[in-house]
Amino acid sequence: MKKQLFIALLFLTACSKQSLVQPSLTAGNLAISNNALSLLTTGDVVGKVTVGYQGWFSCANDGSPFSTFWWHWSKDNGLPGNNNTANKSWPDVREYTNTYQTAYANLGNGSPAKLFSSWDQQTVDTHFRWMQENNIDVAALQRFNPNGSEGPIRDGITAKVKTAAEAHGRKFYIMYDISGWDNFQTEIKTDWTSKMSAYITSSAYARQGGKPVVCIWGLGFPDRTMTAAAEVDVINWFKSHGCYVIGGVPHEWRDYTVAGPKNFDAVFKALNMISPWMIGAIGTIQESDSYYTNVNTPDMAYCKANGIAYQPCVEPGDLSARQRVHGDFMWRQFYNMIRVGAQGIYISMFDEYGEGNQIAKAGEDASMVPAGSGILGLDEDGIHCSSDYYLRLTKDGGNMLKGLIPLTSLRPTEPVIGGGGAHLPPIGQSLHIKGYNQLYVSGENGNGAMYCNTARADIWETFTVVDAGNGKVALQSMGKYVSSENGVAALTCNRASVGPWEQFDYITNSDGSVSLRGNNGKFVTQEDGTKPMICDRSTASIWEKFTIE
Repeated sequence: MKKQLFIALLFLTACSKQSLVQPSLTAGNLAISNNALSLLTTGDVVGKVTVGYQGWFSCANDGSPFSTFWWHWSKDNGLPGNNNTANKSWPDVREYTNTYQTAYANLGNGSPAKLFSSWDQQTVDTHFRWMQENNIDVAALQRFNPNGSEGPIRDGITAKVKTAAEAHGRKFYIMYDISGWDNFQTEIKTDWTSKMSAYITSSAYARQGGKPVVCIWGLGFPDRTMTAAAEVDVINWFKSHGCYVIGGVPHEWRDYTVAGPKNFDAVFKALNMISPWMIGAIGTIQESDSYYTNVNTPDMAYCKANGIAYQPCVEPGDLSARQRVHGDFMWRQFYNMIRVGAQGIYISMFDEYGEGNQIAKAGEDASMVPAGSGILGLDEDGIHCSSDYYLRLTKDGGNMLKGLIPLTSLRPTEPVIGGGGAHLPPIGQSLHIKGYNQLYVSGENGNGAMYCNTARADIWETFTVVDAGNGKVALQSMGKYVSSENGVAALTCNRASVGPWEQFDYITNSDGSVSLRGNNGKFVTQEDGTKPMICDRSTASIWEKFTIE
């Protein structure tokens, strides 16, 4: 017990010296156990942001072992084009030295539709430079079964990642994916011993508590052939070889801790860190909140009780499914996972253009994607986003995890630097709202429908911006809140409290004006001051844009 307390005190002292103390990183959030040293000392994954790195794109004539293929860029490894596409988002390739011509139509701006190859060292260097520029700490390099045809290209990509990580001061670790790897129990050990363990001598290889980090993704899935006994054997083998082991597990992993033929409780308890997979589990802010209450909170309780670090997954959202809502979906996950007490964050993924979940630079709008391809730009919900937006959003999420900025549900990152997109609302400030007709919005003291027809701003025309949670705001005047009436009746300012109809997205447009979007997904319109204001417009045109004073 004295040794355990001493370890905890050492950890707390180290944190206080760094001035990075977050509730999620204190010793009180983890049970003090025999592996307390590796869990609680500073390292490269606890308290850090890790991105999943595929590195699995190749193009014809790129010099790779797959130089006759378009690996992961098309359905059949043939020439990609409008009728042979395997990606849901389009990369911004302006910073790559080498790009490869496809059969897609030109981009909307007339540029040829070219793609990058992960085999080019300059491509990997560019990706790790982006990580460096955005304070992304670690890359988890995906490694599938290397014993088949993919082995040579996987081996080559690993060497390129090492070089890039060292050059840009980033960390990386090997993340084995055992999906479909029937003989993983023996072959993964051989691969580590004969090939991958050589990389742990690199200054860029991630360590936690002095131990090289290894992740095994695909543990605890009851619909697979892997047994719990085999998985425990592999985990303990890596630990016996001095490794810190992370487990990539299903989002519902705790369902498989009960007695039965598919009881993986021993698997989970053998791990140093648990990282549940969330792709496909959530797709909206509301679903993230539900998971926070019903899944992530009890996940954290299990991990705390068993001395296991918790590294939940945060995703930007499937671009093709319009999940992103200009970053609000991703930011809500950052907020929820940090307030639940996560010891680290895993971003899924850095370069997954195939599933549309990448944070790496992507086409901003129709001018930067192939014409007629059906691939969406980052402006799919009407808010223009710079191609690096989700990298910058990840930077701010990491800063919040590390305590460098306060915990907040309001996304501090602008979709476009210096203007455009949805700015951080001026919470706590009082303001006047002027319409296109140069008249002011009035709360009418809560006595009737709201109009935008007042020539002089006075007390009824003064609104205070209130944080309504979920990245939304409420507007308060004379002690009452503005209600959208769900778009079926005129706006009023007569509510005593904030409910769904009193919450709005505060969106700053590219021209500096502000639009308000209700929870019904529609915009507030001023009706040019001649009719009562209502929240029923699908797009923001001149009557749906306001000047803030």
